Amino acid sequence: MSRPACADDLQIAGLVNLSSCDWPGKLVATVFLQGCPLDCTYCHNPGLLDPRTPGTVTWQQVRELLAKRHGLLDGLVFSGGEPTRQAGLAAAMREVRELGFGVGLHTAGPYPKRFAEVLPLCDWVGLDIKAPERLYGAVTGVQAAAAKAFACLRVALDSPVELQVRTTVDPMIMSGADVAGLTAILDDLGVHEHVIQTVRSEGARPEFAERLAAHFA
Repeated sequence: MSRPACADDLQIAGLVNLSSCDWPGKLVATVFLQGCPLDCTYCHNPGLLDPRTPGTVTWQQVRELLAKRHGLLDGLVFSGGEPTRQAGLAAAMREVRELGFGVGLHTAGPYPKRFAEVLPLCDWVGLDIKAPERLYGAVTGVQAAAAKAFACLRVALDSPVELQVRTTVDPMIMSGADVAGLTAILDDLGVHEHVIQTVRSEGARPEFAERLAAHFA
């Protein structure tokens, strides 16, 4: 019989010791977990996509950081990649809570079952809704991701956990009307905070940066 997943199993690609932008209004540390099933056009960290890439930071290093930051940090944010891909996420979140820190989560919602499992362990969630459903495949490379993301959204809206919905706009795929239509859909579902994020070329694949520059030329 295999043992249950634990926090030490996490593939961690990076650790930011202090961030003021990963959880609105909070000072946090942020861990970036390896692997993502999506392939968004504008991905600014494509090195995190491959789930076969081993981590470069251990969970023990995260523990040691948190032990030194009591009274200085409000919490720890799990980002990625896609953190809900990893089976040890819930165990890690429990550890963070037991240490007295808040738990934040960045997710695109591709794994509704695990999202529902970890949601009660979160204090804040930043959920990426990438596009209107009909454009999901063009943005993420995975059309089926739309249904999963909206399923996670509905679960989050039924939860008391603080929720921010974010959409990064690829202007070569989504028009202003598409963005407005998505905002209206989210408003009808009960979303109170929908943040529109401007796409960035920094860190993106060179071919995307070139197309973006040509688009605005």
